[in-house]
Amino acid sequence: MNDVLPQDARWWQFLESKVKQVLDAYGYNEIRLPIVEYTHLFKRSIGEATDVVEKEMYTFEDRNNESLTLRPEGTAGCVRAGEEHGLLFNQNQRLWYQGPMFRYEKPQKGRYRQFHQIGVETFGMAGADVDAELILLTARLWRELGILPHLELQLNSLGDIDARQQYRQALIDYLLPYQAELDEDSQRRLHTNPLRVLDSKDPHTQSLLVDAPKLQDFLDEESKQHFAELCAILDANGVRYTLNNRLVRGLDYYNRTVFEWVTTALGAQGTVCGGGRYDGLVSQLGGKPTPASGFAMGVERLVLLLQTLAAMPAQQASLLDLYVAAEHKGLQSRLVALTEQLRSALPGVRIRLHCAGLKNINTKAQQVGAALVLLVKEQDGALNGTLWVDGQPQTLAEADFADAIRQAMAKLN
Repeated sequence: MNDVLPQDARWWQFLESKVKQVLDAYGYNEIRLPIVEYTHLFKRSIGEATDVVEKEMYTFEDRNNESLTLRPEGTAGCVRAGEEHGLLFNQNQRLWYQGPMFRYEKPQKGRYRQFHQIGVETFGMAGADVDAELILLTARLWRELGILPHLELQLNSLGDIDARQQYRQALIDYLLPYQAELDEDSQRRLHTNPLRVLDSKDPHTQSLLVDAPKLQDFLDEESKQHFAELCAILDANGVRYTLNNRLVRGLDYYNRTVFEWVTTALGAQGTVCGGGRYDGLVSQLGGKPTPASGFAMGVERLVLLLQTLAAMPAQQASLLDLYVAAEHKGLQSRLVALTEQLRSALPGVRIRLHCAGLKNINTKAQQVGAALVLLVKEQDGALNGTLWVDGQPQTLAEADFADAIRQAMAKLN
């Protein structure tokens, strides 16, 4: 688990503000969920044979001997909340949430045991149009962030439950003669979660899968039609994608559409966003049958991608806009009042008042990343000062401070 320091928090805020803008534009509503749920919620939804439930959940007993778990993902909790508060049956919902998730796995760059996700869930809509909307929404977000050229959309269809069960058995039958040659994780998954073998990262396992049965050969007609409609909508909207028949996602509740946005800009191919349909999950958790689809994006990995690509304006990346200090002693009380007046006159400008000694003021302003420095002095009882912009001084009377700062900020932005 890691700390997010102030210089990195600006990148998080930049991402989160863009996400909220796009979600608001699409009419999605925020829901805030607890980070602790009863353990059985995740066992029933994610699947007891998944890596998440078998090896990665932080589970403990509380003082009432109830088994609780720090949430490893957000969809199950969102479904639980929707059922508990009567949001789902015979209704259409478009919801989103954000916050920390927890999984015990090997930490690596962009992935920690406490990690953060932004999740989007839709309920009550069975058509390919809402699947397409989710993908178009993410594509718009990537454009707003300036990272779309560095991302690839991968698509697949898993079909309905019956088709997937038939394929599951065919895949087991094919792999059994090669069981001893599979990597350790794939050997363990062969009978419990064989579809996860398809996305094994082991090269030899992948070579064994070349002639394996294809899921597409087992798809039911409705799923084929649903997927064709989705692809047609994406084509009509100019969204480029790659069909990946080994894309299965890591959780048991998915059916039909699954998708991932992946990048190679961080080294090895990494997923920054993934999702799909999970039409059976609401009834699986005790509710009425309700079609559903959604996605989640990893905040740490997206922030790392933004930083790698320098995809934020320099002014937004800085922690401060204006640094205000006195040129000599005895002005501090007047300087406090002046700074408050500037905050009122310049909403949105980040202003810091210098509250230490008078030495090395410009150096201290540079250390905190201030774009502008205002050095104030008193002459014949009136305040005036020097505004420094890009190392260039501008002498001003007090009445002109706000306008000069506003003009300088406009040029910087």
